[in-house]
Amino acid sequence: MSRRPSSYDGVAVCAPVTVPYARFSPESAHWWAGRALQQLARVAGLKPADIDGFCFSSFSSGPDSAVGMIQHLGLTPRWLDHIPTGGASGVMALRRAARAVQCGDADLVVCLAADTNQIDSFRHSLAGFSRFSRDAVYPYGYGGPNATFALITDAYMRRFGITRADFGKLCVAQRANAGSNPLALQRKPLTLDAYLAARPIADPVHLFDCVMPCAGAEAFIVTTPEIAAERGLAAATIMATIERHNAFPQDPVQYRGGWAMDIDGFWDAAGIAPTDVDTLQVYDDYPVIVAMQLEDLGFCPKGEAAQFIRETSFDIDGDLPLNTNGGQLSAGQAGAAGGFQNMTEGLRQIIAQPLGAQVPDAEISLVSGFGLVNYDRGVCTGAALLKALR
Repeated sequence: MSRRPSSYDGVAVCAPVTVPYARFSPESAHWWAGRALQQLARVAGLKPADIDGFCFSSFSSGPDSAVGMIQHLGLTPRWLDHIPTGGASGVMALRRAARAVQCGDADLVVCLAADTNQIDSFRHSLAGFSRFSRDAVYPYGYGGPNATFALITDAYMRRFGITRADFGKLCVAQRANAGSNPLALQRKPLTLDAYLAARPIADPVHLFDCVMPCAGAEAFIVTTPEIAAERGLAAATIMATIERHNAFPQDPVQYRGGWAMDIDGFWDAAGIAPTDVDTLQVYDDYPVIVAMQLEDLGFCPKGEAAQFIRETSFDIDGDLPLNTNGGQLSAGQAGAAGGFQNMTEGLRQIIAQPLGAQVPDAEISLVSGFGLVNYDRGVCTGAALLKALR
């Protein structure tokens, strides 16, 4: 049995930053990271010497890791981490930075993710993304996230009776939410009829089930409540977090994620229930993963996502405001920054600094991450509950 985790007393999360996304960019990931740090410096009044912790995630910064990035950015931190876990990286960065601040290893940690997207770079990144894929499926002419999630989606639909129309409701709601976000790459209204009629990509995955790769950067600061207040930064506290890797490897097809292994302790540590959450920001590379998280995070029992989706509104002023900036499916997926996007948006909503429309009276945000898809499943998961610091 695991020990009960320590609280996150003495930790504040603040200063969410998004560098506006671009479909393609000739610039490097380093350039995008620099833009994010520049924005943070303006928002928080930072000088390089003020940053004594740095946590970094990227798919396209190679050969540089966090070590090369701090030299590029002119930083001299006493605490450093590099998190190569894509969609789970935002939650993981939060967890590690929070403990560093809590233990006194750093006073102010910048958590930053940045990726570029040059012409044809996505295809090249897939070629070396996973040894499992290169050995197990590429030799057969099969691979890539669309193909992998087509199999996961098909199996999930057959097992639980969820339909494309159910997935479509999620996509339509997120597109509606993106309509108020000036930085979203896809803001044109999407109807359910248009969703259902979209061309197939890898059946049953169709066009609007797929994220749009792009370039961009996201960042936030983890520090103490006192430092946040001194700098005039609205902040949030951390109620609880969980993290799990390679959960349920015995499942022949993924239908659940690591959240399901730790969710009871998650809610127990936070002292609240799913019904207390004001806004839900989940990793949404494909809508089947959104449905999976609704179940595994405790909003409905396993196998009942379809009914929950049919009975729930996910708009910004709905029953459960979901991915209020449009999520990756409408705002765009800027590589590893996609794993930070839901963190920055979840934080923005509860400190009343959203990119678009504000969720009414939002105080508690649940942020969930999912990342590193090998040839058959996503391996890394995490979640965090944030509460506005008033």
